[in-house]
Amino acid sequence: MQAIILAAGMGRRLAELTRDNTKCMVPVNGVRLIDRLLGQLSRLSLSRVVIVVGYQAENLKNYIGTRYADSLDIEYVYNPIYDKTNNIYSLWLAKEQLQEDDTLLIESDLIFSDRLFPMILENPYPNLALVAKYESWMDGTMVRIDADNNIVNFVPKQAFDYNDVDTYYKTVNIYKLSREFLKNSYVPFLDAYTKAVGNNEYYENVLRIISLLDTHSMKAQSIGSERWYEIDDKQDLDIAEALFADDQDVLRKYYGRFGGFWRFPQMLDYCYLVNPYFPSQRMKDELRYNFDTLLTEYPSGMKVNTLIASKCFGVSEPYIVPGNGAAELIKILMETLPQPLPEGRGTRTGFIRPTFEEYPNRYNKDNQETFVPQNDEYRYTADDLMTFFADKDIQTLMLINPDNPSGNYIPKDDVLRLAAWCEERDIRLVVDESFVDFSEDYKTNSLLSDAILETYPHMAVMKSISKSFGVPGLRLGILASADKELIARIKKEVSIWNLNSFAEFFMQIYNKHEKDYLKACGKFVKERADFEKQLRTIPYLRVMPSQANYFLCEVLPPYTAKEIVIYMLRQHNILTRDCSLKPGLDPNKQYMRIAVRNHEDNTRLIEAMKSFKK
Repeated sequence: MQAIILAAGMGRRLAELTRDNTKCMVPVNGVRLIDRLLGQLSRLSLSRVVIVVGYQAENLKNYIGTRYADSLDIEYVYNPIYDKTNNIYSLWLAKEQLQEDDTLLIESDLIFSDRLFPMILENPYPNLALVAKYESWMDGTMVRIDADNNIVNFVPKQAFDYNDVDTYYKTVNIYKLSREFLKNSYVPFLDAYTKAVGNNEYYENVLRIISLLDTHSMKAQSIGSERWYEIDDKQDLDIAEALFADDQDVLRKYYGRFGGFWRFPQMLDYCYLVNPYFPSQRMKDELRYNFDTLLTEYPSGMKVNTLIASKCFGVSEPYIVPGNGAAELIKILMETLPQPLPEGRGTRTGFIRPTFEEYPNRYNKDNQETFVPQNDEYRYTADDLMTFFADKDIQTLMLINPDNPSGNYIPKDDVLRLAAWCEERDIRLVVDESFVDFSEDYKTNSLLSDAILETYPHMAVMKSISKSFGVPGLRLGILASADKELIARIKKEVSIWNLNSFAEFFMQIYNKHEKDYLKACGKFVKERADFEKQLRTIPYLRVMPSQANYFLCEVLPPYTAKEIVIYMLRQHNILTRDCSLKPGLDPNKQYMRIAVRNHEDNTRLIEAMKSFKK
């Protein structure tokens, strides 16, 4: 068995990273792709490794030098017109070597699990392609396979049809090809194809022709959940560095992305907090039907979107402002609040910790008055807050209800008592009720009504539509208050087109689907109760009660949150949150925050957590 590596390309899409070197010289987490690949090949019993070089060939050859001489016999084939040809010509240049031994054919811009080479070599079929089920990030050649894993068609880019994606597999660009197949089928077709069509093509096109002859000479093997990535541009490199980070760095690379985890194949995201049962299929169908119009037309400006938000959420127009996610409104609100002064009353803001850090992060740390519950489940009441802040010189009090990550919930009547207490003291109460629709009395717990806002004009109510309505991709949030001056100031700070057309249309049609939303909330409450019971069967977790769509769990000794989170990610492709370092939590203990998803996903998480052993 020999290996042939295609490494002649210029890698233009990697820009400055390939200015002086070919793609396989790009480092991923400090290790160059070529070093990782040759290291993996050195553990196999190979007769030789043939590398087809072109762009910056001498740099690559000089870098490799003799460093692998003890384990690999490396030869080179040079493509002098690498800038005018595609990989079919590089492979054609190595056609003599192709016919001399069984071959592993590999593209050099790949990073993949150490399991893939043993997987393809242990498979008894002589001609085999490793494939992965199609995911949205994948580009390039796709294949269709039959029930016996025969590749029945190679689908080139120009033939790709999004209506057929459920039937597609992406080639991982690692092939095992027998000498007999190469000598009697592939190379003769390769010769004929390059003469007839030219050199600016791809070697998979030859495989496609062979597959159309219905010879069933090529099989496919799915790699399942094994990690791999093809690095064509900087974004690919960024994702690959997260996928293949070491245990000391992996969580930073994932958590620092703040989303976009749909780019990671088959990952279950238990960090981000959204409604698993809404929007309904009917609402998604309506959004999908209007996709072309919404994509190609301008959204309305603030005036119209305020009107639509008013209709959607039942709050008068002067009392409400829609935002590009709650994050936009939080930033502006915190900047709009009275800023700290060197001296004088009313320059401090009260916070509760542990909490959603976006609020305190937007405010001067020296002017924060912080309440931390003095119990091991981080429970607190409205009375606790009034007692603590009674003698504190604050002008604003921030309340996340239910709180994040504790799940602590203050009932609506008690929040209104707290609002009245703040009114008496001329304190602005800001209530973030982004998770309130997950509470057990979800139909009546919201503060979004003119009557309530007018009764407590110093109160402002924030709501992230992403979370409870399950549409984080739309980036939609609202802020409401009867303080019309505050709302008007914030409207001036946002851009005239701060919402996209999809978010605007969501608000336009929501009321037609409100019954489905309430059903989804009811379904969620039942699922959370069941999930809590299941979580409590995990012996190394102490689960705290929650009225939100997540649970704060103490990880019991001798276990640590980090080791569990890394195990779940590495072994089960489930991303959970280690929040042990969150301000307000006991620094001597370990904590995880675990979201609530649908029943199928929750069952998968429970089974994975039960399999963890110290």
